[in-house]
Amino acid sequence: MKLQHYLGGLENLDPVNFETQVFVESWEERIFGIHTAMMALSNHLDDSLPDYEMGAVPTEFKSFWTWGHLRMGAEAMQPFEYFRLRYYEKWLGGISGFFVSEGYITQEELDARTAEFLADADKGPSDASTAAAAIDEQVVKYLTEGDSPMRPLPAVPQFSVGDRVRVKTLVSADHTRLPGHIRGRVAEIVKVYDEAYTYFFPTTDGLGTPMPIYSIVIKATDIWETSLADDNSVYYNDIFEVYLEYLEDD
Repeated sequence: MKLQHYLGGLENLDPVNFETQVFVESWEERIFGIHTAMMALSNHLDDSLPDYEMGAVPTEFKSFWTWGHLRMGAEAMQPFEYFRLRYYEKWLGGISGFFVSEGYITQEELDARTAEFLADADKGPSDASTAAAAIDEQVVKYLTEGDSPMRPLPAVPQFSVGDRVRVKTLVSADHTRLPGHIRGRVAEIVKVYDEAYTYFFPTTDGLGTPMPIYSIVIKATDIWETSLADDNSVYYNDIFEVYLEYLEDD
């Protein structure tokens, strides 16, 4: 398990970045826009909610891309590189690597384009074609209507409000939605959500199909030392069903 999966409650993780400006440099806005366009043009939207007519969008981007893919790229990094790089530098590396791996551009072409950009960073895109306008419309539609993860419940939820459960301890090599600091902790179910939720691509630890979501509560002192948490404080977490198991009698 990579260190960056275990940041919750980790002591002495310095320095802490208190930067409040969303985009510090102009290129960060551009990489955010590229990521947004990739999500809006992802091939999985053919089967998503709401309905999208992706076949009518004149794009050469034919791949599968979601927030999960972006996170997976960052979390799969070597931990020292992960902490060395700025937030949007991680995005830039993950997206660039994805385009190379998918065959849209070679590493040599990417290096040449990078050098060209660095030589004239103020030069913006000049494509104002009809195709570009149609792609812009799709991006705006995606930003307006989104891509809902909610689905009808496929089965009766395994757990009920009041059940005591244990958060599983799972090994995930590249990407997970299970916080490291609650693994193995005892929790109580406080809410069962009405809808099932899906994660947009399969993960090695069990996500990928619609399943119930629960809100769980854990005593803070069961997670952190008593010197760091009040005896009366609690910690809430919304969590996929696959990450929970019944608490066995000790």
